[in-house]
Amino acid sequence: MQDSTIDVLFLGDVIGKPGRLAVKEFGKKKEADFLIINGENLAGGIGVTPKVAEEMFSCGVDAITTGNHVWKKKDILSYLSYEKRLLRPLNYPPETPGSGFTIIKKGEKAICIVNIEGRIFMNPLFCPFRTMIDFLEREGIGLPIIVDFHAEATSEKIAMGWFLDGKVSAVIGTHTHVQTSDEKILPNGTGYITDAGMTGPQDSVIGMDKTVIIERFLTQIPQKFAVGKDNVEVQGVRLKIDMNTKKCIDIQRVKVKVEI
Repeated sequence: MQDSTIDVLFLGDVIGKPGRLAVKEFGKKKEADFLIINGENLAGGIGVTPKVAEEMFSCGVDAITTGNHVWKKKDILSYLSYEKRLLRPLNYPPETPGSGFTIIKKGEKAICIVNIEGRIFMNPLFCPFRTMIDFLEREGIGLPIIVDFHAEATSEKIAMGWFLDGKVSAVIGTHTHVQTSDEKILPNGTGYITDAGMTGPQDSVIGMDKTVIIERFLTQIPQKFAVGKDNVEVQGVRLKIDMNTKKCIDIQRVKVKVEI
């Protein structure tokens, strides 16, 4: 009998080389149908390049979501135009290179991944709430839908979870790099967590070398950021989704130390 569930592993913001190595090491042991990462900080702790995106795809990553830092490396613009597995937030202007969603298929199983960005303390983009409703009405995708909501404000993320409850399979918050402990399945079957966390060095300030960041706070003088190195963890969530109902039937936090 065919398994009627889909297992999805989503890893929170992957930071620089330590994060990439952690994804590779952890990915060897994964037993999930699909592996998704937020990769807006893959390259040196900020931004993403074609080279590091390909590095992630080659080690088993099925799709990479991003956020406001996706534009930091100029050579990513042309790559976004043709590589559909690398997403930029859907609520950027339509002239912006790239796509805000993708469909990944493996055998009989398939999922849709959507990337949107919040507006509170972020860029003045199109409304993410209206963007999602327009997308759902326009596309009519009859697949489980996983939403990466890349946003700063906890309230905006929670509101989006309730807003999309029953309309998508999961709403996963990213951007703040600190994993929250509020994973749940909402009443109408949508899996939710406010922030999936950060895959990278935990002995840091949200991924960056702590000494440099503390110096900046003390002096208010801009410093050149560097990625931290120590105490690397993989953080994220594992979802189990019913293929027939498209509802999330289980959500578990992932928080595992990795030797790299």
